[in-house]
Amino acid sequence: MHETAGESPWWSVERHLGRRPFLIARGEIKRAVRAWFENQGFTEVECPALQVSPGNEAHLHAFATEKIGLDGTRAPRYLHTSPEFTAKKLLAAGETRIFDFARVFRNREKGALHSSEFTLLEWYRANEPYEQLMDDAVALMRLAAQTLGRDAFVWRGRTADPFAEPEKLTVAEAFSRYAGIDLLATLTDDPGAPDRDALATQAEARGFRVVADDSWTDIYSRILVESIEPNLGMGRPTIFYEYPVCEAALSRPVARDPRLAERFELYACGVELANAFGELTDPEEQRRRFQEEMEIKERIYGERYPLDEDFLAALAHMPEASGIALGFERLVVLASGARSIDDVVWAPV
Repeated sequence: MHETAGESPWWSVERHLGRRPFLIARGEIKRAVRAWFENQGFTEVECPALQVSPGNEAHLHAFATEKIGLDGTRAPRYLHTSPEFTAKKLLAAGETRIFDFARVFRNREKGALHSSEFTLLEWYRANEPYEQLMDDAVALMRLAAQTLGRDAFVWRGRTADPFAEPEKLTVAEAFSRYAGIDLLATLTDDPGAPDRDALATQAEARGFRVVADDSWTDIYSRILVESIEPNLGMGRPTIFYEYPVCEAALSRPVARDPRLAERFELYACGVELANAFGELTDPEEQRRRFQEEMEIKERIYGERYPLDEDFLAALAHMPEASGIALGFERLVVLASGARSIDDVVWAPV
């Protein structure tokens, strides 16, 4: 629902009436989800949006602003792209199960499933494995469908049964199945330095476009978007797990293979719904990864974000934990049959 010349604004009575059933559905799902968390012993928290650092992932783009002190001094600040840094500080402070319906902000995003302001439902479990989050995410997906009396998710002609047993598929298995790529053969003993040429050779042999200045991540991402993601969550949900460490900047390595990370995403109808980590708690390794991400960001986009030193200090006191971010509007879109994210936000940006 993007306004075009001659089209009435979103707040016109007729357009609002067309969107209102989806907005009511949003509220019903939100109430059910909040009750689910309370029954699981979670505490709802409210993480502030204004931060020293918005996050340190190369391809996330923040909104920048200034904090002006009483004496007129100015300091750069950002609207967070996720409540993650604050949530982990709360874990360091002693919280054990927390969730937040967080308003987050990401620049350079607009589309049927993207908005520059949206809601991330994030939750964290201290001293619990990230596999528990797989069960959580599936339970909430089913809860959304059940709340609205739906037996299927539908998105642009694709369907998925949220009540079906999810497919569990590793990233390496998906690359082999859908692209004919042996991804593990391109990973090295240095998790931060996968073999670009090994991936390029395989990709070119399979007909993927590769240019001279493509990095390993560029090639990986192209294959993922073109050949992998369109096959995920078809007919039933997919839990897509064990990412290469270089694609999981905030997660800890898999015990049996340190080239891989405890990261999974939940897909339905080819749509990514949630992204989860077994959380990294080593502040020095986290600093190294953040610096590496900011080097990539500066090379590609000509900018970098500061590190949140307070977050890195808290990380040393944080217990082992698992955390997940679920795109709340995306869940509502799939559960309600809405046309786009603009149908399920009260005032589209």
